[in-house]
Order: sequence, then structure tokens, then C-alpha cells
Amino acid sequence: MDRVFLDANVLFSAAYAPENCFLELWQRKGIRLLSSEYAVQEAERNLTGVACLKRLKRLAAVMEILPGYAAGAPLDAPLVACLPEKDRPILAAAIDARATLLLTGDRRHFGELYGKRIGGVLIQSPAQYLHNKSKRRKGV
Repeated sequence: MDRVFLDANVLFSAAYAPENCFLELWQRKGIRLLSSEYAVQEAERNLTGVACLKRLKRLAAVMEILPGYAAGAPLDAPLVACLPEKDRPILAAAIDARATLLLTGDRRHFGELYGKRIGGVLIQSPAQYLHNKSKRRKGV
């Protein structure tokens, strides 16, 4: 079973519109969705509208939400030093959660890490992950 940690931008995108491709993550079997309080709060801060916030709460309710690091908290520097300070808590929480994957749409900060494993966590975009899962399901 994949232990998939979702970055705030994935949570935001999933909650933003009632129908979007990110919601497929919640419908897949063999996936345990994880995130952190830090990521949920960031998504919440950026969403506007009652409907979006309600969707975020519904999505988060069926995930494992872990206590997150506060921005600026001391983290294992070698593992996260390549990231801006605001993104370090996301990777650190994914590592602490023993996630198998971290899904993030943040190409600007995580793009160079796509396809790499840091602290046992494979970093991918949601599109990469869903594409790879579809290929595996079809036996390609």
C-alpha cells in the first residue's frame, strides 16, 4: 500500500473545484493519504469561499493528518537544505510519517527533486503518480 503524503498545493487544488483530477487520489484503492496540520492550514489560508473550505474539511477528514513542523523549526538539514524554509516542513513531515511518496505540484521548489528519493520518500507530481498508477493497473 502506498503511503502518499500530500503537499498543501495538492490539497488546495483538490478542494478548489468540485470536480478535478486530484480527487482521483481519494478514490484509488491501495493508497493511504497523509498530510500535516501545516499543509492543511496553508491550503485553508489560500482558499476562498465556504464551499472550498467545506470540501477541504471533507477531504482532510478521510486522511491521516499528522502534527506538522512549524516554519523555522529545526529540521535535519542535509535532507531538506535544498528547499526554501517554508517548504522544509512538508518534506520533513513526509519523512517522519514514513510516507512512500510526497506529491507536490510545486515545480519551482520541488521540481529538481521529482523522481528522487529523500529520506525514503519518492517525490513526484500528482500527474506523474496518477500516470504511473494507471500504467501499473493496465499492466504496461
